[in-house]
Amino acid sequence: MSLAPHGPESADALPAVAPRLRALRRRSGLTLEGAARRVGLSPAHLSRLETGRRQPSLPMLLALARTYGTTVSELLGETPAAPDPVVRGDGVEAVEADGWLYRQAGCPGRAMQPLRVHVPRGPQRDLVRVHPGEEWIFVLEGELRLALGNAEHLLRPGDSAHFDSLTPHRIAAASPGGTELLFVHTLMQSPTAELCLGGAARPRTP
Repeated sequence: MSLAPHGPESADALPAVAPRLRALRRRSGLTLEGAARRVGLSPAHLSRLETGRRQPSLPMLLALARTYGTTVSELLGETPAAPDPVVRGDGVEAVEADGWLYRQAGCPGRAMQPLRVHVPRGPQRDLVRVHPGEEWIFVLEGELRLALGNAEHLLRPGDSAHFDSLTPHRIAAASPGGTELLFVHTLMQSPTAELCLGGAARPRTP
């Protein structure tokens, strides 16, 4: 799901994430070139993420988590706790990546990964995402523009969308103050777990 463009070079680039990205890639048995191809990046771009010289956006964290067969929580170094069906809002720390603010809304390690996300208004990279699984979006505040296949939809507060993630998709905030939404995706592991498509929606061979 395209939740953000790739961020600019930044010295405040979630430094704890960088070595973890490298370790998880090696644990998965992937070379830098192989992993970069699966998530639709250049090896140089992925190398900058792994050395902390570039900040991973939320969609890139999701793409890397799927590729490495893990969760965003593990990428961020969160210690898995005993499963608890209740998640208290005052106990969840917000994480910012490239201007996108998100909070975990469920337990790590589950098949469904729920997040509360603030999508800022701003220029969006022409990035389409395709991957196995399903996604569900519910707009809380503001308006959201959803490109789904060949159609484009404007979602307002109270509107939702539930779709097969193999359908090429992209989202962007359509309100000056950004958009607040609930986002749920299924964590799927696959040799082609994440395909990022620039321009025409044409899958790349991993």
